Amino acid sequence: MKKTKILVVCLLFAFALTGFCGCGGTEKYDVIVVGGDPEGIAAAVTAARNGMNTLLIEDDEALGGLMTLGGLNFIDMCTGDDGTLLTQGTFLEFHDAVGGTAFDIQKAKDVFLQMVENEENLTLKLNAEFMEPVMDGNTITGVVVEQDGKQITCKAGSIIDATVDADVAAAAGASYTYLGQDYGHTENVTGVTLVFEVSGVNWQAVSDYLNGDDNPNTGCTGKAAWGYNEESFAYVAQDSQTRLRGLNVALQDNGNVLINGFLIFGVEPLDAASKEAGIERGKAELEYIIPYLRENYIGFENAELAGTASQLYVRESRHILGEYQLTLDDVMENRWFDDTIAIGSYPVDVPPNARRNVGIIVGAPDRYGVPFRCLVPQEIDGILVVGRSASYTSLAAGSARVIPLGMAEGDAAGVAAAYAKNNNMTFRDISRSAEAVTAIQLSLQEQGAYLQKWEPIVMDVEKHWAYEGVKTLRSLGLVYGSYENDYRLDEPITVSEVDNLLEGLDGSSLTDVWPHSVHASVRDILDASMKLVTSADETEGKTARQWLTEAGILTEQLQPYFVDDNRVPKRAEVIMLLANVRNYQIEQMGFTVHNSDGMSYEAETITKN
Repeated sequence: MKKTKILVVCLLFAFALTGFCGCGGTEKYDVIVVGGDPEGIAAAVTAARNGMNTLLIEDDEALGGLMTLGGLNFIDMCTGDDGTLLTQGTFLEFHDAVGGTAFDIQKAKDVFLQMVENEENLTLKLNAEFMEPVMDGNTITGVVVEQDGKQITCKAGSIIDATVDADVAAAAGASYTYLGQDYGHTENVTGVTLVFEVSGVNWQAVSDYLNGDDNPNTGCTGKAAWGYNEESFAYVAQDSQTRLRGLNVALQDNGNVLINGFLIFGVEPLDAASKEAGIERGKAELEYIIPYLRENYIGFENAELAGTASQLYVRESRHILGEYQLTLDDVMENRWFDDTIAIGSYPVDVPPNARRNVGIIVGAPDRYGVPFRCLVPQEIDGILVVGRSASYTSLAAGSARVIPLGMAEGDAAGVAAAYAKNNNMTFRDISRSAEAVTAIQLSLQEQGAYLQKWEPIVMDVEKHWAYEGVKTLRSLGLVYGSYENDYRLDEPITVSEVDNLLEGLDGSSLTDVWPHSVHASVRDILDASMKLVTSADETEGKTARQWLTEAGILTEQLQPYFVDDNRVPKRAEVIMLLANVRNYQIEQMGFTVHNSDGMSYEAETITKN
């Protein structure tokens, strides 16, 4: 009897520690995936299919994240110019299960949940909030989560961070850049989107209008519609920090539609209170938008607001610095890497911000590879990062941030986690082993991934004599080729175009120099270029042509184009000249780029949590 009493007391004491004290004990797995967005689902499902005892952690009540809770049910596809779907694997499973590129939200929730529940090696924790990483030196060995008021320590040999903001990697100490910090743009946060639901839309009228307007950039299918650009840009918002753009509309099974086309500015991506305030501001503006839709959009005459998404569509925040950082040139030059584990192709889409009314399409690649190294943070071991916060430059992320590519990365992370355990290797070891990477690539292909290497693809612009200048200014978001990859290099340059380039390099606006002229002369261009890199007392009475020549900016290659002071230069000549100015700034002044407020960012500027 005495032993029984002691046992009962011990059990009660243990229960008190684990229950009443809010401590849920320790759980052990092979792989932990944090983040139930599509990228995390792909990683967890693939890890489980490769024999790993896997835990998937999601802090909300349902899986799917941006695609379900954020209402983004119009998929940005990654297809090559030949029509090949480049992101297959688990993404293709999901795509086929929901019926295509536009889908019903509830069906997507069901499909994601079924994908997870079908895997016997996979444990799901919903409403479980990531609190902090468990560290052993520079290695992450687990995470602490809170669920039902209890904190649970979950440990594993591999952690996959599939949170949209790379929260786990950042908390573990991984370095990252923030927003467009890598090219000097942090003050103008990209607009976020509040997807909203509308009832009473006449889909047939929408289809007749968008398919009959002779505009190749608008259209409608049985489930998806895109267009209404002029109507949207004409909307005058009550909240000046909101804006309508062309709409992406997706028909739901209940007859309602979800609309992606409403931008909200001034929202800080890493500030929960700011995001919540953004949702409330969006709901307030919708009181004016819905009547505007009824009055101005064909097919929306009886539209009524039926609700909004519970999460904002945030396009950019952190960019983890990995063993390799995917660059804009990698994307636009269609590069294959020996350690390619996913292939993307989406156009480089830089959305509007509070200062710039319209988005920019920097260019449209045919296809490009994402190296495994982009998933491996530089300083922290035991973790991979997949999705929009993986190791891309900000402009490269304009393409690489799309969900299908993130799901392909999730597949690769799941396979790599199994390979790491089975071969007693770290992710960093794998990133430096051709043999290991090849084995992972073969496993991915066997499991449905598309990883076919292509012959080198050379775009027409790469053959132009001014291409090096294009690359320099393109990396700052100052020149772009749109969907056609046409940089108009052999067209005369206008004053406004020159002014935009000068602003991007220096923060100065020089339109007052040419108040009544459409085109800028050679003299104007040379004078403005010299002012970017010198002060008046440094010119020693020399002309701009003389000074720029001695500085190596007006090179022998360029001099023939800048002989006649009154000649109107072409875009190629000015782009090349100002690219030389940019390079001179780096060499002589030690900064990478001025942002539009005139502040400079050092080349090594990074953020550590």
